[in-house]
Amino acid sequence: MTPRENIMINGGLMIEYKYTVFYEPAEEGGYLVSVPSMPEICTEGDTLEEARAMAEDAIRLVIESNIKRNEPIPEDVAIDQEPIKEQVVVKFTA
Repeated sequence: MTPRENIMINGGLMIEYKYTVFYEPAEEGGYLVSVPSMPEICTEGDTLEEARAMAEDAIRLVIESNIKRNEPIPEDVAIDQEPIKEQVVVKFTA
């Protein structure tokens, strides 16, 4: 099950979900955002702070959409290793 925490705020119950998010510096500036457990999320922000806000908003939208459609809420994907960065050469015959 997705790590979540039930929190009481102003007498009401709030459920908090936690997801792994990647922020990749974009060539043109800012950050590209991906959420491994929600591949449909593709967003960005001009600053890391904006990228975080965009990630939270996108995750919230996916969860709300799944609840409305009576679909399961995605579970977080455990990422135990650091991402690997490398260049890949692709050859074509002329």
